[in-house]
Formats: sequence, C-alpha cells, structure tokens
Amino acid sequence: MATVQVLDRAGTKVTERELAPEVFEARVSVPLMHQVVVAGMASLRRGTHSTKTRAEVSGGGRKPWRQKGTGRARQGSNRSPQWSGGGVAHGPRPRSHDMRVNKKMKRGALRSALTDALQSDKLVVVDELRFEAPRTKEAAEILRALELSGRILLVLPEPTTDGAIEKSFRNMPEIRITYAKSLGVYEVVAADRVLFTQAALDAVEGAPAKGSEASAPRESVPSTDDAGAGAPEPAAGANHTGGEVG
Repeated sequence: MATVQVLDRAGTKVTERELAPEVFEARVSVPLMHQVVVAGMASLRRGTHSTKTRAEVSGGGRKPWRQKGTGRARQGSNRSPQWSGGGVAHGPRPRSHDMRVNKKMKRGALRSALTDALQSDKLVVVDELRFEAPRTKEAAEILRALELSGRILLVLPEPTTDGAIEKSFRNMPEIRITYAKSLGVYEVVAADRVLFTQAALDAVEGAPAKGSEASAPRESVPSTDDAGAGAPEPAAGANHTGGEVG
C-alpha cells in the first residue's frame, strides 16, 4: 500500500500515513486525463463569438456592374465575402462548447492525476494548518519550511469559518487554493506541488470533513521512528462524498 509522510508546519516528519489504493494506486491514463481537461476548459468558453454573414451586413441591393462586357470578373453583390466590408463565410456563430464527460470518466481521470502526483513526488501532506489571523508572512514561512516552490495547489477540506487560511495564502501568486469536494484534474496536473492537509486527504479518500480545519478528524499510521507496534491503521476510503474522486 502506498504511503506518504505527514509533516508539521516546520517541515518535520510527524508520522507516516497509508493512502487509499483505489485513489492513489489507480491506473494512470493520460488520454483520459486529457479528455477530461479539454472538456473542462471547453466548458469555460462563453461561446458568444459571432460574425455577420452577407445577409447581415449593410450594402448591396444592386449588381455592381453588368454581367458581360466590362472585362472584369462577374459580381452579383458588393457584400459578398471577397469584398471589403462584405460578409464572412463560414465564420463563428454563438454556440455551446460543452463536451459530454460522465462521472465515471471524471473519477478515473482525477484518480489518475492523484496517482501520478504521488508517483512523481508532487504530493505533500501537512498535519494541519491553523492561523489566529490572516498572515501572509507566516504562510510564506510554512512554504519555505516544507521546501515548496513553483506552482502550488493547496487543498483544504472545506472553506474555513473565519477564512484565515485562505486569506493568508491567496496573496501569493504561485498559490492556488481549492477544496477537496471540488478538486479538479486540471488543477492537479497543472501544479508543480500539491499540498494536502490531513483533513483534506480524508475527504478525498472518502471520509466526510467535519467541522473546521482545526477540528477535522485525522487518522494515520505512526512511523517507525516515533510509534510502537500495534498502532491503528485507517480504513481505506470507499467512495468520495463529492467532486470527482468518489
């Protein structure tokens, strides 16, 4: 079973946690991830692009010159596409760009992305994040202690009651904040490092998040460095309660 180290805010190893195999040991399917990402990007398009055809532009109404005898090419209207100011042939029209992707495909793609993140050492788990008040300086110190750089995806179990965590990290342009139930494939793939809290990892694996970040339940397997035999092991998450994992 795959495991990951759980660190504290200072970057020190606290324990070692077993990960749910159905989420973090899935088959990595690049075509499936690509299809889901393309569908997600397409759904963001407004589809309001439009051009005018020859029937919608002003002008025309009579033949520019007679059919024969001028030595020039025959023309029927000065609003034809080849004329300056004429209509556009086969131009874009308002339409929906949505692509159909079912829930099973979304779940499989997200599990592929999470498995790939674990295998490529992008995944980092912190025991908990707690701020008395929003402090970007303190958030930056945590990232330095965890040795995180580049594009970082911070996954929280749910929005915090006071918003201190979100406000502490959102001023940094390299940080993107999301929640476990709305975690998307593109966010995981585009990030250089993915930072989970233990409570967020519980939610992704299937255990529902309860209360705030500080009171969320956490179960883990203690490491051999600081725990003896007989330590309880967490049950593997069966289904995700929301988003695309379950």
